[in-house]
Parts: sequence; C-alpha cells; structure tokens
Amino acid sequence: MSTHKLSQTDEIISILQKVESEENRSGMARFGINVENALGIKVTDLRKFVRRIEKGHDLALQLWETGVHEARFLATMIDEPYAGTEEQMESWAAEFNSWDMVDQACNNLFRRKP
Repeated sequence: MSTHKLSQTDEIISILQKVESEENRSGMARFGINVENALGIKVTDLRKFVRRIEKGHDLALQLWETGVHEARFLATMIDEPYAGTEEQMESWAAEFNSWDMVDQACNNLFRRKP
C-alpha cells in the first residue's frame, strides 16, 4: 500500500471531480447550502479522503483559492492552526456563503487558532 500523500491542488481537485454527485448537490440545496461551486461530496467522504492529503498551510491556502466548496472544506481540515493569520481568518470568513462552511471552518480550524 502506498504511503504517498496528495500534495498538489490540481490532483486533489481532479479526484474530487471524479466523485461529484448531482444527487448530493440537490440534497445540499434542500438544506439551504449554497451549491454554486459545490461538487456534492458528503462531509463523511471528505473526512475519509482528507487522510490521503498532506497537511500544510500552503496547500490549505491553495485549496481555498479554488473556490470549490469541498476543497474549501478540506482546506479547513489540513491548515495548521498556528500558521495562519487573523487577516486570513477575516478573508476566509468574508467569503463564507453557506452555513455549513461556517460550521466546518469554525470547528475544524478557527477554534484551534491562538
């Protein structure tokens, strides 16, 4: 079994796009989630997938910049709490467009920042 961790944004996005689900996107929309840039991947599946990704601040910033809903979730899961700045938090928060993103960012990252 390979221990190679994913560390390239385009590789991660490509894998996510292969498992996108219109059915899940519709379900997300029914719960009031903004699906404009969403692929329809369940959070439980993202939590499994994140184990394959190398943790790090730079990769988290790159994933966030894609604007892809699920990539942004992953960014909140892999970012290093002590690496970011208050400006980063303010910038990300200004781009929140759905309650689930607020939940993920706060629970996965913001509450762990000093």
